[in-house]
Amino acid sequence: MSPRTQHLTVLLREAVDALEIRPSGIYVDATFGRGGHSRAILERLAPNGRLLALDCDPQAVAAGREIKDKRLTLLHSRFGELAATLQQAGIEAVDGVLLDIGVSSPQLDEGERGFSFRFDAPLDMRMDTTQGETAASFLAIAGIKEITEVIRNYGEERFAFQIAKKIVAARSERPVATTGELAALVREAVRTREPGQDPATRTFQALRIFVNQELEQLALVLPQATNILKDGGRLVVISFHSLEDRIVKRYLREQASSDTLPKNLPLRSVDLPRAKLRLVGKPVKAGADEVAANPRARSAVMRIAEKCGDDRSAEAN
Repeated sequence: MSPRTQHLTVLLREAVDALEIRPSGIYVDATFGRGGHSRAILERLAPNGRLLALDCDPQAVAAGREIKDKRLTLLHSRFGELAATLQQAGIEAVDGVLLDIGVSSPQLDEGERGFSFRFDAPLDMRMDTTQGETAASFLAIAGIKEITEVIRNYGEERFAFQIAKKIVAARSERPVATTGELAALVREAVRTREPGQDPATRTFQALRIFVNQELEQLALVLPQATNILKDGGRLVVISFHSLEDRIVKRYLREQASSDTLPKNLPLRSVDLPRAKLRLVGKPVKAGADEVAANPRARSAVMRIAEKCGDDRSAEAN
């Protein structure tokens, strides 16, 4: 792998430590990327341990084929399809699930993928290049209202309406087909710049999240991961911006709460819903040394939860 596309795995040791690997256990790396977390998990597994890794990016899956390890099963799948994918693989329950949400360094650094405005390339932005609508296709037919909503909702961009108007006006003359063309239009529409941030940053983020249904996939995978975990199994999620972390934080808090009654009430015997997860520690962020070596780690937030066992029978006794 060339230096330009080298991927530095964020929170590598912290994430694998958080899984509390059982050497003979079964684990899922639902966002394989370039395999940094998967390799570290394999190092801690015994010969009879097993790791299933998923990625929707065909290039990531192809790169992962270089790992020659019988304990690893690498599958081309979106993580929002976790339950169905594991069912097809004959897996009913696992000891841990790891999710590292967001775009990987190779996707950003390979200009032809269309994720970054640093390169002038076709405006694609799909993580799975085998299916789905490209960013260029969306911008070619969407109205001002829809484009505005995408840029505002997924990019938290206050100039979303002005950007949408500029895009629609420009495409009346010719399609907005490249990253360079889109970035130039955004820079014309956004007059107030945030220090250290290119005006196109939020728009590119918004389109990438929208095209790949990233937030929807995250909302889908969290309950699936919870259900597939064995009692005591760990769910570890690394997110990179506030929209993702908000979904993870809310879900984990909801699943960690339980509808219990005071112990001194006679209704204590009622079969009430139990908490499914137990929150483990506080959110983890990258240290100063890691951020210095990999600036993309600055925004990473890792949250950890553990699957609760059903102890009703113990309480009854």
